[in-house]
Amino acid sequence: MAVGGPLGALVGAVAGHIVIDRALEDHEVVFTIALIALSAKMAKADGEVSDAEIQAFQQVFDIPAEEARNVQRVYQIAQQDVAGYEAYARQVARIYRDKPAVLEDVLDALFHIAKADKFVHPNEIEFLRTVADIFGFSEVEFARIRASHLGPDRSDPYLVLGITPDISNQDLKKAYRRLVRENHPDMMVARGVPKELVTIANEKLAAINDAYDRICRQRGLKEALSEEVS
Repeated sequence: MAVGGPLGALVGAVAGHIVIDRALEDHEVVFTIALIALSAKMAKADGEVSDAEIQAFQQVFDIPAEEARNVQRVYQIAQQDVAGYEAYARQVARIYRDKPAVLEDVLDALFHIAKADKFVHPNEIEFLRTVADIFGFSEVEFARIRASHLGPDRSDPYLVLGITPDISNQDLKKAYRRLVRENHPDMMVARGVPKELVTIANEKLAAINDAYDRICRQRGLKEALSEEVS
């Protein structure tokens, strides 16, 4: 699990502490450090870190009280690091280049933190868009991820699923099942996502289910959503 670059510097700053030892044991250290680093950089995007954003960050990691200072140390180092957030994002993209689902997990967590104060600053959206681009997501894919998190865009169920209205019923079903499979708790744990983040994914899954159900109703499809999930 040795990691160089800007993420490696952060790992070295807290080597031997319990929170990192736990992450190593659960094979989550890279994901954890990457998300702390990008969260810290995103906090600078709008120039203010709200209490709600801090609470959302803590929800993702479920930080033990005795380890709060160590995590805060990593957070502060990342904020003060001369390396821009693009450097962190590029390193994360290289590490997970063969695991796009993990890269989407990172974006999901960042969206969760960004929207915690009920307002996503335009600078935060631009930050997330740039990170998504570095991760290799297309504009359509970013629109889908964004739509699954931000309320107004949910008015377009096709956007939430990342598909177009001219899609066939068969391909609609395939797209839906793929998204459900990728966001299933067992799949997320298997790819090393922190267990705390799995709970957050339920919000995204609910948006996916709602979008698919609405499209099925619009098209007069007979399959019940419950049958698809099973």
